[in-house]
Amino acid sequence: MPVEPIISVRDLRVAYGANEVLKGIDLTIAPGSFVALLGASGCGKTTLLRTLSGFTPAASGSITVKGKDILREPPERRGMAMVFQSYALWPHMNVAQNMGYGLKLRRVPRHEIQRRVSDLLQMLGLKGYGERSVTELSGGQRQRVALGRALAVEPQILLLDEPLSNLDARIRLQMRHEIRSIQRQLRVTAILVTHDREEAMVMADQVVILDQGRIAQIGTPEDVFQRPRTPYVASFMGAENIIDCDASPDGDAVRLRIVNIPRAGVRCTPLQARLGPVQVHFRSEVASLRIDGAEPANRLEIPGQIRQVSYLGGAYRCEINTGCGQFFVDHPSCIAAGDAVTVSIPSTALHVYPRDPARLPH
Repeated sequence: MPVEPIISVRDLRVAYGANEVLKGIDLTIAPGSFVALLGASGCGKTTLLRTLSGFTPAASGSITVKGKDILREPPERRGMAMVFQSYALWPHMNVAQNMGYGLKLRRVPRHEIQRRVSDLLQMLGLKGYGERSVTELSGGQRQRVALGRALAVEPQILLLDEPLSNLDARIRLQMRHEIRSIQRQLRVTAILVTHDREEAMVMADQVVILDQGRIAQIGTPEDVFQRPRTPYVASFMGAENIIDCDASPDGDAVRLRIVNIPRAGVRCTPLQARLGPVQVHFRSEVASLRIDGAEPANRLEIPGQIRQVSYLGGAYRCEINTGCGQFFVDHPSCIAAGDAVTVSIPSTALHVYPRDPARLPH
């Protein structure tokens, strides 16, 4: 039997004055899942989270939790708890007081507050920190306190508004896995807002990509990464190299030819490409650089010249000038600027879409 969603959003619209920010969002979220709202700045992901929580009013549409319409309910009656980007901890309170504050507002008995806070301090690796001032804590410890405060009220739904953006890289990587582990342990439904695609893919089991107030794609991390449905999703998921091509029938397949380098082409499956003017996206890490004269089969080959090289740690990112644009390709060894190379991309790594009219030659 299909699982009933814990959250169902239908035709949700939100506007700030005359500016419509959410333009008809439809979304269902399964209980116990971890969902990431992902997209560029201004796409509407934070507005969607704040509308779910009740901090931003909706112009129209519906939000139901377990079948109950909560669109007009205040935040405290929605069964949700928010972890803010800024942590929003009370500096005059110690760790235990901050974590138990929501319970105190709900008039939970003191002994029960102490029990829940003690359990959370243990779970979050903060045992012995209860009496410490939050101003004495590191960024990662403050984030754990903010998470504990949200979890203390035992919400049905945990909302996370870019909770790791203020942490340094090492702590951020650690906290990704800790939050995911706690979410699985408690089986709470979690919704994360982030602009970091790697963070979304590591933490979530469902990724919702927003583009200008609309949902561009929903799927598992593997699905949106391997099979992006639009040029926007492809670019956002890392396939930022773009080539203008023409696609024509080639037996039971499709032949792609580069507009500015007609002799460069590759045969693709019909499902990969559409006929006519197309734009082809590929990731830096899927391409390779060839210096010798051998031509591997079923790859798109583009001659070019190294413009500059930077070291990433474990690989070198090469910027290459070609007759059809500049591309970035990751290479295992350093190549000198000015060297002639061939950018080689497997046909299976190409994401093909109808060409944006703005990219058509005039």
